[in-house]
Amino acid sequence: MKLKDTLNLGQTDFAMRANLPTKEATMQAEWEAADLYNKIQEKNAGRPTYILHDGPPYANGALHMGHALNKVTKDFIVRYKSMAGFRSPYVPGWDTHGLPIESALTKNEGVDRKQFSTVEFRRMCEEYALRQVDGQKTSFKRLGVTGEWDNPYLTLKPEYEAAQIRVFGQMAEKGYIYKGLKPIYWSPSSESSLAEAEVEYHDITSPSIYVAFKVKDGKDVVPNNVEFIIWTTTPWTLAANLGISVDPNAKYVEVVANDRHFIVAADLLANVAKDVEWESYEVVNEYQGAQFDRLTAQHPFYDRESLLMVGDHVTMDTGTGLVHTAPGHGEDDYLIGLQYGLDILSPLDNRGHFTSEAPGLEGMFYLKGNKVIIEMLINSGHLLAQGKIKHSYPHDWRTKQPVIYRATPQWFASIDKFRKELLESVENDVEWFHPSGERRIYNMIRDRGDWVISRQRVWGVPLPIFYAESGEPILSSETINHVADLFEEHGSNIWFEREPKDLLPEGYTHPGSPNGEFTKENDIMDVWFDSGTSHAGVLRTRDDLSFPADLYLEGSDQYRGWFNSSFTTSVAVNGEPPYKGVLSQGFVMDGKGQKMSKSIGNVILPEEIMEELGADIIRLWVSSVDYENDVRVSKDILKQVSETYRKIRNTIRFMLSNISDINPDTDLIPENELRLVDQYMLAKFRVLTNDLLAAYDEFDYSTIYKKVINFITVDLSAFYLDFAKDVVYIEAKASYERRAMQTVIYAILRDLIPLLTPILLHTMEEAWNVLPGVEGYVQLADMPKATDVTEAKATIEQWQQFFEVKDVVNKALEEAKNNEAQPIKKSFEASVTLYAPTEAQAALNALSDHLEQLLIVSKFEMKDNSEVPADALTVNEFSVVVNPAPGHVCDRCRAVKEEVGTIEEAPEMCTRCYHIVKENFPEYFEQTEA
Repeated sequence: MKLKDTLNLGQTDFAMRANLPTKEATMQAEWEAADLYNKIQEKNAGRPTYILHDGPPYANGALHMGHALNKVTKDFIVRYKSMAGFRSPYVPGWDTHGLPIESALTKNEGVDRKQFSTVEFRRMCEEYALRQVDGQKTSFKRLGVTGEWDNPYLTLKPEYEAAQIRVFGQMAEKGYIYKGLKPIYWSPSSESSLAEAEVEYHDITSPSIYVAFKVKDGKDVVPNNVEFIIWTTTPWTLAANLGISVDPNAKYVEVVANDRHFIVAADLLANVAKDVEWESYEVVNEYQGAQFDRLTAQHPFYDRESLLMVGDHVTMDTGTGLVHTAPGHGEDDYLIGLQYGLDILSPLDNRGHFTSEAPGLEGMFYLKGNKVIIEMLINSGHLLAQGKIKHSYPHDWRTKQPVIYRATPQWFASIDKFRKELLESVENDVEWFHPSGERRIYNMIRDRGDWVISRQRVWGVPLPIFYAESGEPILSSETINHVADLFEEHGSNIWFEREPKDLLPEGYTHPGSPNGEFTKENDIMDVWFDSGTSHAGVLRTRDDLSFPADLYLEGSDQYRGWFNSSFTTSVAVNGEPPYKGVLSQGFVMDGKGQKMSKSIGNVILPEEIMEELGADIIRLWVSSVDYENDVRVSKDILKQVSETYRKIRNTIRFMLSNISDINPDTDLIPENELRLVDQYMLAKFRVLTNDLLAAYDEFDYSTIYKKVINFITVDLSAFYLDFAKDVVYIEAKASYERRAMQTVIYAILRDLIPLLTPILLHTMEEAWNVLPGVEGYVQLADMPKATDVTEAKATIEQWQQFFEVKDVVNKALEEAKNNEAQPIKKSFEASVTLYAPTEAQAALNALSDHLEQLLIVSKFEMKDNSEVPADALTVNEFSVVVNPAPGHVCDRCRAVKEEVGTIEEAPEMCTRCYHIVKENFPEYFEQTEA
């Protein structure tokens, strides 16, 4: 028998090693075969519910790291709640309608839209969307996200579309739905209207022009030789100019410059004079803006009048104080135009080309019209100055092309009719977890116009509206509910397959159709109405879910998107929000804080990371970031996360390998019988447990990450597990000291593994599989409970002085290792003398009879600090001297002891090891004697 065989390591090395990608896929297949998701639901049946409702990602394209951040965070929440005493089912969903899918078919797959009927093209869109869903679903599952993957919700499903139609019907019944001609965001590149949520802003450079409008009828207020000056950055809208707006309370001046008389706001005169390069000018008259009301000017290139109007929207920030007004191309313009009875002129078609209502510009793209109109103004002498200006301008968030304000007949959901109710609900009915969330959505609802819900596309849910022969729209509960029933049975394609009479209730009549003839609306609904009614199509229709949800969690852009549309439709029909709480996340940027872009080459795909490093690395990265703000990811960042992962994995692996020989039912020692150092470690872990549970409850995963890493590196690796090797390797297998440390290690693992399961799902399941005394999957286990940690904190406080001493000793040992005269290569070669006050010595002695073991030195003694030698290292009230330990190295425990070589039967051992081996391995000595 060799001496090394007397080391009662009890270690079992198990396969908790690298190769995460392969292991994870194997484990996930096992979980799916075991129907683990449903087993979790069964385990939690009858418990209180916690419902996180999934905001549907769009079914187009591969997943990006933003998807990973969002879905993994949701998984943290659902898994934690499921292990913390709640029934927390998770139903993933997809947004499956809309322009991007139409575009993908025509651009990416070469489908010629004109060769197919509407029904055929819609079926192709559906097939494409379902393929995208399958691809994304595979990736989400590979990330370890739990849920009803075999029965997700899809906005194209008949039952979902029917629920959406019924919400529309309820809003129509309340008078919230109407058709109107007003300027809305219009995307020429998409040939469709856009909601505010579908618009993003980018900087562009536009022409900047000053234009003179000659007075036509001054009504004895201003001379007829005067010209009003306007300023605009959209010359093309001059084709639709019907008026000029002024501030009724502002002062305006008539100036003479270059032998012409002009009127501008007094406050802006200096700026205008500079821009139009007047060498000199003279103020000859002053006016109050209100005096200009209903004067007329001559349009600069068309034979029509421009009406002077007074409005509160006119500001003195830029321009001339006289605002060019085209009611068909601006919200403020539209409102003041209505007030003054102007036409709503919008001489552009769906593609952004001028119509015959703009003579001389017919068929021309509106942006090309800028140059032509400027030339017309130069030729007519109305252009006073031109330049360029860089400014923020709205763009279609999908095509990334500029949008315009354009008046077209559209269907709207009135916000004004229940805006007060919405704002009160924002303040009173929802917990906004992000500090700025409440303010953001409140301001958006307060300032938004009515919601444009119609779209001029085909891939979406049809607006269930009929028209009588008289042109009157029909939005009755009878017709809408009938359409909803048809959609639920046949799907929404039936709207395009059948004639109106076959879509109406049997025998339906209407006074506006004496001949029984009807037509139907061809527009579809805004996709935000699709996803925004998921509270009706999912929360209220699934038996395992409930309304309202406990939480919605999406990116911060959803305050104007899904958070907003869901909130609006739910308050409209239910009188309350669809969620109790809202949590938002920032965007994922690259390592330098730049937006990820294929053209830059800084895109990181989850699929690649999972294949190379494993899903648990992505999950650990998600836990490490402050997701309330924009977060960063790069190969270097993920490499750092991988190092952290290895530290966690290897520490748990080391702990498991040293408790493999215990039976938790018989071998564990009661806490009150443990050594004080063991009780200290349990106290530290108890406080950590409470901190982690609190952080989970507050969705604060970066705190979990930091606290776990600190506990593993500082409390375990650098202290408890460091000196544990001198116990679990050296002491007899069933000795009190060894069983005490195993008790602590087991207790920590028994709770730490479940605590880390929501984050490091695969790794913790693997660890749980080899933990003695437990059965089944850790995902079916419960979280540890929070406890009163008053006594634990008191225990920790008792040890603070020891760690002050440990820090001083470690510094002295580092210095000793650099001592050329008497170098000490490792701490076990050292003899340490501590000089401390008497009370401190007593307190330290009370903590342990083996302080040298805790400090990992071969010899330790304490002396009064009145005897401190000159060469001591002193920090505060403690001084330390390090010398080489006297004696020789014990071949078994590797400590340097004076008695090594003096024991006749075992000259290679110290006294401690001799007694352990003599009692537990007598055959060692019998073999030696032989």
